[in-house]
Amino acid sequence: MEVRIGMQSVQRELMIETSTSQQDIEAALTAAVAAEGGIFILPDEKGGKVLVPASKIAYVEVGGSDSRRIGFR
Repeated sequence: MEVRIGMQSVQRELMIETSTSQQDIEAALTAAVAAEGGIFILPDEKGGKVLVPASKIAYVEVGGSDSRRIGFR
């Protein structure tokens, strides 16, 4: 699943490929925003983790998975 995170005062967005379900992403984001000083943690497909301070998140866009990509990255 492709997740795009827009950050406050940053022109570029973070794009993460993850196998986490949409419901789990929403739950993690809700918990991070609710906690004072919360951190949104999202595992990526390569085994790493992306950590974002919840107070700096402008938006999170959750898209479907792209099974076949064509072109250069």
